[in-house]
Amino acid sequence: MPELPEVETVCRGLNKATSELTFIGAQVLLSRTLAYPDLDSTFIEAIKSRKIITWHRRGKYLLAELSRGWLGIHLRMTGQLLWLTQDTPLHKHTRIRFFFPDNQELRFVDTRTFGKVWFIPDDDSPENIITGLQKLGYEPFSADFSNSYLQSKLSKSRRFIKTILLDQSLVAGIGNIYADEALFQSNIYPLTLGCDLTFSQISALRLAIITILQKAIASGGTTFSDFLQITGVNGNYGGIALVYGRKNQPCRVCDTLIEKIKIGGRSSHFCPQCQIKNK
Repeated sequence: MPELPEVETVCRGLNKATSELTFIGAQVLLSRTLAYPDLDSTFIEAIKSRKIITWHRRGKYLLAELSRGWLGIHLRMTGQLLWLTQDTPLHKHTRIRFFFPDNQELRFVDTRTFGKVWFIPDDDSPENIITGLQKLGYEPFSADFSNSYLQSKLSKSRRFIKTILLDQSLVAGIGNIYADEALFQSNIYPLTLGCDLTFSQISALRLAIITILQKAIASGGTTFSDFLQITGVNGNYGGIALVYGRKNQPCRVCDTLIEKIKIGGRSSHFCPQCQIKNK
């Protein structure tokens, strides 16, 4: 699933390509992609003639602020938003087409069909319609995501720190890739219990989360399966990943071979030398 850096990369691309443009129509090719409203005709009529003011990212959600109302999109596992001309041949997994002047089109492609799209009327709020937004924790770049906040959340938790980092109610936007990367950078073993982390480790982890995410955004995200920028370009972070996807390759710090284990059904990559268990 695209994580914060990938969604932020798409958000920035959308702002560059579509800000101040007006929808002239849409076509729904797979009705179940619509989360709200659930009728194709209602959605198409609602979106028509609305101008995009700006795109926002909240966790892994994309939110377009419109001249009236909002458009919400969650890419989920395999969703892609591609900025194309309308005469570009349709990919067989195209789910929704958004039409703009001058033959331009924003196309939502989704192989596994888990992605969702919402239209939020101007008399309602995104948080009321997209209920997942209500459960999100702080953004990692916000002042609220402080060392003391993180300590308060971790100090009583007996869950593994890798599992905790995937909990979107703690911090919004982190997934498997960047949890592994941040734990490596802060030298924390992924099976450490939250309550066993020292304040020094928590401070290092918070800084690592911010640093890793900023680095990934600067690299255009990670292309690990289906992720593409809106122009169809791959993300570049995967080539410089510290541990993720590098099982049996030498650690970039100490040359020890990277190991891979399962934690809560998710793969976790770590260096057994750099990420030593707490005593």
